[in-house]
Amino acid sequence: MPAGSAGAKDIMARVISYIRCSLVFRLIIIVGLTVILSISLWAFFNIRNFKAQNMKAHIASTDRLSNSIKLGTHYAMMLNSRDDINQIINNIAKQPEIENIRIYNKYGQIKFTNQPHEMDQVIDIKAVACDICHKLDPAPPSDIPLFERTRIFQSPEGHRLLGVIQPIYNDPGCSSSQCHFHSRDQTILGALDVVVSLKHTDQQVVKMEKGVFKLAVSTILVTSVIIFFTIFFFVKKPIIKLVEGTRRIARGDYEADIDIGSAHEIRPLGEAIRQMGKKIGRHQAALRKQKNEYQALFENAPCMIAVQDRHFQLLQYNRAFRERFDPRPKDFCYTAYKGMDEKCPDCPVEKTFADGRSHYGEAEGMGRQGQKKHWIFITAPIMDESGNITAAMEMSIDITRRRNLEKDLEKSEEKYHAIFNNIFNPVFVVDQQTLKILDCNIKAMELYHPGKADMTGKLFTDFFPEDEQTAMVRQVKSQKEISKVRHVKADGQMIDVDMWVAPARYSGQDVFLITINDITRRLQTEQHLLHASKMATLGEMSTGIAHELNQPLSVIKSSASFCLKKIHKKEPLPEEIFNKLIGKIDTNVDRAEKIIQHMRQFARKSDIKLVRTRINDVLGQTFEMFNQQLKIRGIQVVWEKKEDLPDILADPDRLEQVFINLVMNAKDAIEAKWEAQGGGKDQTDRIIIQTFVADGNVVVKVRDTGPGIEKKIRDRLFEPFFTTKEVGRGTGLGLSISYGIIKECNGDIRAGRGQEGGAEFTLVFPVPELPEDEIEYA
Repeated sequence: MPAGSAGAKDIMARVISYIRCSLVFRLIIIVGLTVILSISLWAFFNIRNFKAQNMKAHIASTDRLSNSIKLGTHYAMMLNSRDDINQIINNIAKQPEIENIRIYNKYGQIKFTNQPHEMDQVIDIKAVACDICHKLDPAPPSDIPLFERTRIFQSPEGHRLLGVIQPIYNDPGCSSSQCHFHSRDQTILGALDVVVSLKHTDQQVVKMEKGVFKLAVSTILVTSVIIFFTIFFFVKKPIIKLVEGTRRIARGDYEADIDIGSAHEIRPLGEAIRQMGKKIGRHQAALRKQKNEYQALFENAPCMIAVQDRHFQLLQYNRAFRERFDPRPKDFCYTAYKGMDEKCPDCPVEKTFADGRSHYGEAEGMGRQGQKKHWIFITAPIMDESGNITAAMEMSIDITRRRNLEKDLEKSEEKYHAIFNNIFNPVFVVDQQTLKILDCNIKAMELYHPGKADMTGKLFTDFFPEDEQTAMVRQVKSQKEISKVRHVKADGQMIDVDMWVAPARYSGQDVFLITINDITRRLQTEQHLLHASKMATLGEMSTGIAHELNQPLSVIKSSASFCLKKIHKKEPLPEEIFNKLIGKIDTNVDRAEKIIQHMRQFARKSDIKLVRTRINDVLGQTFEMFNQQLKIRGIQVVWEKKEDLPDILADPDRLEQVFINLVMNAKDAIEAKWEAQGGGKDQTDRIIIQTFVADGNVVVKVRDTGPGIEKKIRDRLFEPFFTTKEVGRGTGLGLSISYGIIKECNGDIRAGRGQEGGAEFTLVFPVPELPEDEIEYA
């Protein structure tokens, strides 16, 4: 096919397509068809009415003409003047549009005509509308309707002719006349036939039809032109601008200014489209922002994200996935993850495509550098608008570091349990709030509950005696070191322990690590040593004690002997003297009993019990046993006591033993000084007892005027079995036991050189902070 012909067809196809889709042409066609239909209907009825009226007028006019001819020829017929009749017919027939004038007899023979060649011709009665009279003969009606006397037929020239038959009745005047030969019985003698031409009328009708057609065509053209320009300027042009504006909006120009001119009906549409464009722009901006945010979240998510199709091919993945696995384009997930050639046997993505649900688990594979990697994953379906699963998203988190830490933690826990269970002391892990045991080592089980596999869940406070639990809970939560606490084992046995409490974190909880030291045997040994020390002290004090007892016994003996002597001689004894002697005996018996009771109390075994103690009273009680003894030995005691000292927490009996040991050591030091000087006594030697308050503590100082303590042995003074005395004169336990007693009373003891050059021992006791009602007095 020639290129030109193909191009013409293509252009024609575009034009047809444009016309088919054009609103203008559609409106023109619709309006044109409407106009054509309207004008056609109008023309049809109008022309038909025109034809009917025109034909009616022609028929009436022809009928009148027939009557005029009949009346004009009536007289000539009465006279049977044929020439006059012919003359009248010929004259009238000369008028325009009159084709024929004929007079027929009742047999259809033409008797008179304006066409000479038709004379005496017989015509077809039915063809000239005479049949109506013949049908009704012999008595035809006197008045035959006009429409039955009218006929329209074609002329040889092709135009229409209108013929009107006028019956010629038998006039009475004619029947009586001698000129006629018609009988009276004949109603109709013949007929007058007038034929006129309708050519001019038909031409007018055709002209009118052409005018109507021209009017219709011109109306359609004018209307089409008006519609075309109206629509073009007021509809199409604004619509073109609207289309251009919407296209600009579609291209992303959401601020496009759509100026549609003065098309008022379309202007709101333009405004609406412009506003719509701005709203779309805002929504698009929000969507872009949201998309960018989601894309940023997708890319910067701390987990690895990959989107896969049904064939497990990677469609999209984020930066973390790319950096971790370095996938190649169109890689499959199993190739990227694990370097495999086929999918995993238990593939979670396959399950998600099958059931549309999420699946999660843990997997491992090799990293880019060949190192083993661990990750946890979860899958989720991605669906289209119809709910069909089109892809699956797999999110993974690298837990390699956590797995390595877990392995290190397992090793650490094994090491911890090995150390924890091999610690020599029992160790408990207890909750800080409830003191519930969370863990304990093997030594704790062996000490408190042998044979039981676990003590977790048990309250640590159950180890304390019921009457001590409240106070001990307070101490556990507030103190780091608690000495000589009584605990009850599972079998009911009571033990003594020292506790060290340290706060810590354990499995995300605040806990106390409580280390236990069983000191039951040590305390028993210390009790034996303490008792032995007391017995040794009593042995050293025996001479002084004997002297203390000898004095009241001597008084009793003298008073009793005097009374017996008077009785034996039967001499009267004045009542006054008797009462006085009896009183001395009673007083000295009480004194001796008090000394013995003091010695018995000192020598007895007792557990330490801290009570509120007045330290000046304990010092005074101590020197009741030594006062006379020191006086006999010539050693002076100097008191520098501060009255109204605060009370301290201490065990008065054991504190007395400390003071006895210090006073005995001071006495021995002064006597050793005398022996070193050749045995002579120095009356200036003395023991100084000083009490006062310093820095909120109660301080007791015991110093002497002996030779003092060498500096090199000061640090060993409180060691067990260390002594500077001669063999047989000291056990080396006094100061060691004294140190322990002072520590049990939460105090401190130090040795140094006094102002006089002798030894000085300083005892410091804290003032208790507990309320009065919680402390027992001595």
